[in-house]
Amino acid sequence: MKTSLASALILLTLLGGSGCRTEGAFKPINTTRYDFENESSFVLMDRSMQRSVTVSGLQETVGDDGRLEVVANVRNRVNRRLHVQIGCVFKNEAGFSTSDETPWQTLILTEAEQKSIRFVSMNDKAKRYTIRVRQAR
Repeated sequence: MKTSLASALILLTLLGGSGCRTEGAFKPINTTRYDFENESSFVLMDRSMQRSVTVSGLQETVGDDGRLEVVANVRNRVNRRLHVQIGCVFKNEAGFSTSDETPWQTLILTEAEQKSIRFVSMNDKAKRYTIRVRQAR
């Protein structure tokens, strides 16, 4: 009985390795897949929004104090009333967040309606932005 237990432990050690073993470093895969927020100024966070909402225009200006102001014309493309949430992330020239993210605002769009919504950065570090739209939660 003792020899079969010892044999089983030796076999488990040989098959299972010696615990935590690493094979080295690995490169990440699919690093540019679904990274629309890094490439676009307007993104839809839900697949259902792709048919329902679009932006018909973006206007950006820099105020006298250096803060970035963005106005987006958001349009409902369907024949039903939509409740969406919209927010803006302000970024520096390299595309990194300036820790200046607006809270989600609820926007109600009636059938085929377009509304303009305005965002202003809190400081003069913002050079880029991404406006995000998602289905209201």
